[in-house]
Amino acid sequence: MLWGSVMEEFYSGFAQRARDLAEKADPFTRRRLLDLAQRYELKSRPGSSYGRPSPPTRATPPTVLFSGSGEA
Repeated sequence: MLWGSVMEEFYSGFAQRARDLAEKADPFTRRRLLDLAQRYELKSRPGSSYGRPSPPTRATPPTVLFSGSGEA
């Protein structure tokens, strides 16, 4: 898909720019820029859900949580 490869290139370029800026930044800003670069890299990979984590799985089904009489 052409659009996908354009977006991959776009985000990869952003990631590289963030890394380049991080080289000249103070420690706090460097850490933030490198984190940003990592997020852009995740977005640039096809099938990565754009870096969003999956929702956590439930330990207890919701019907069990609310199966009482409804009184507090």
